[in-house]
Amino acid sequence: MDIKSFKGALAQIAEERGISPERVIETIEAAIATAYKKDYGEKGQKIKAQFNPVSGDVKFWQIKLVVDNSMLYTDEEIEELKENKQDFSEEPAKEGEEPKKFVFNPEKHIMIADAKKDYPKIKVGEEIEISLVSKQDYGRIAAQTAKQVILQKIREAEKETISAEYRSKEGEIVSGIVQRIEGHTIFVDIGKTLGILNREEQIPGEFYRPGQRLKFYIVKVEESPKGSVVVLSRAYPKLISKLFELEVPEIASGAVVIKAIAREPGFRTKIAVVSNEQGVDPIGACVGQRGTRIMAVINELGGEKIDVIAWDEKPEKFIANSLSPAKIISVKSEDKNTATVLCPKTSLAWQLEKTAEM
Repeated sequence: MDIKSFKGALAQIAEERGISPERVIETIEAAIATAYKKDYGEKGQKIKAQFNPVSGDVKFWQIKLVVDNSMLYTDEEIEELKENKQDFSEEPAKEGEEPKKFVFNPEKHIMIADAKKDYPKIKVGEEIEISLVSKQDYGRIAAQTAKQVILQKIREAEKETISAEYRSKEGEIVSGIVQRIEGHTIFVDIGKTLGILNREEQIPGEFYRPGQRLKFYIVKVEESPKGSVVVLSRAYPKLISKLFELEVPEIASGAVVIKAIAREPGFRTKIAVVSNEQGVDPIGACVGQRGTRIMAVINELGGEKIDVIAWDEKPEKFIANSLSPAKIISVKSEDKNTATVLCPKTSLAWQLEKTAEM
């Protein structure tokens, strides 16, 4: 396997896969170390490789853990573990934990007394790096193993990069294209990966078809056995606020603030807004000239009705605003979550109440 052949492909791989060049180099180093161990290493060795992408040179080290007698199983303990068919722990202790014990392997471990001969300041539990003779040529099996490691590691790095990217976008909206439909689950192409729109996150009565472009709210990124899953929503209330941020510059700049949202997906949404700047009409800013801004949001939601009302710190005034355009005689707050509203007999609210009584 020609190490220098990696140099030309490094930038291309990083660009195509959306992975940093440093991560690609780490992947190559892991593969080269695997190939080295396959052809030249000993059983149990831990090999570290350092690849220079400019010169194509590679350096190798054997890693050994520094141990003392307290970290090693005694012969009696080994026999006891074998009789009980228990595994031997070979994991180094975490910070603050008691050191775990090992079966001494000269390829993996080195006694503290021997380590101090070359590394006077070394401590138990630390690792030392022993330089190895560099190799440039590997056998066919080792080359195949290295190739598999590279492909696997690049796929893992790609998934981690995508997961981190969309995790940072949780709470934002993304444009996507419906790719396929499986039962009640919609798979959406959102760029570098597929998002999932589950049934409970869909707008009731909204139909989806492959090739359809829509906007979605990124709820969260979940981990699954098959990798990260980006969970999308069309029913989430905050989708409304994010759509208004796109259409209303005053909201994006903070001049107008959405204080509350009540939504029945597919039917009606009410948003309460307030202005932080004198002279800015919060409702007018959201509606736009001739209703262009609010109509853009309504069209994105398939015709869902949207009412924009004025926020007020006084609960009575806010409740009256929220019932607009109904005429309200009075609002009396009974407790934190209950209020009594009086309205004229000619109002729709009164007529509905009388109809319910009949």
